[in-house]
Amino acid sequence: MSFSADVKEELARNNVKARHCQLAEIAGILCYLGKFEKTKNYVEIRVETENVFLAKTYYELVKRAFHKQPVISIKRNNYLNRNRVYVIKYRESVKKPFSLQALKLVGGDGSVKEIPEDFLVSDMLLQKSCCKRAYLRGVFMATGSITDPEKGYHFEVVCGSEKRAEQFIGQMAFFGIEAKTISRKGHLVVYIKEGAQIVDALNVMEAHKALMELENVRILKEVRNSVNRKVNCETANINKTVNAAVKQIEDIEYIKEHMGLDELNPNLYQVATLRLQYPEAPLKELGEMLNPPVGKSGVNHRLRKLSDIASDLRG
Repeated sequence: MSFSADVKEELARNNVKARHCQLAEIAGILCYLGKFEKTKNYVEIRVETENVFLAKTYYELVKRAFHKQPVISIKRNNYLNRNRVYVIKYRESVKKPFSLQALKLVGGDGSVKEIPEDFLVSDMLLQKSCCKRAYLRGVFMATGSITDPEKGYHFEVVCGSEKRAEQFIGQMAFFGIEAKTISRKGHLVVYIKEGAQIVDALNVMEAHKALMELENVRILKEVRNSVNRKVNCETANINKTVNAAVKQIEDIEYIKEHMGLDELNPNLYQVATLRLQYPEAPLKELGEMLNPPVGKSGVNHRLRKLSDIASDLRG
């Protein structure tokens, strides 16, 4: 399974006991996947999904929150040979719409009106932080996805309208998570790309196993990047040292060919012969071989003088 499917499977195992949280999670799912068909005597509430974990979660939530036995059916999605679709539905009496009343989807007088396609979850269901978590969990299970952290960091929820996107972002912001929006194929997508923020989102939704897996990947990536930076830095320093030594030897050989090392003063002669003898030695080691010993800066100073002499000879 994908990492996204693993997250949803973990969320599906979350046993929501408090009824107010059950209502918030159901409302989050219905807000994005719910379909309502009203007749004279009843309202049919239906959810269709290809995700078996969401189907099981929604079924259990409705059963426990409303003491109803939803009907589950399976149909084959022939479009592009895709997977089976799970249909979960139940009916509510128009005269006594208990579940719709609990979900705040009826009028103030208790009457069942047409439920708009872009309806929002009532703020009355999102007053407690635990209910906010349940809502976010329901919405993510309904239309969210998350990229495998080995490939990159990307968390998103496809929203049907700007109002729904604003509501989801607002609930995320309550927990200090900053989400952004982008338009894609006519839909507004709420997304998070920062690894630490995705970790926080998983924590809010209580997907702790997935959180630990993502954190482990982040730590390994940071260590790997740190090692690569150090290796690159050391490689650059080695290349710089080697290139400098090659240039020094070229200058000394040029002086030897066109002027002769014997014409140099004793200090420069000593450094020149040692560099030719030990082409790979660092400046500090060259300085320790001199008599008397000289520090790194002193050796560097003498080599620069040799370079100036070679430049003058080259005209």
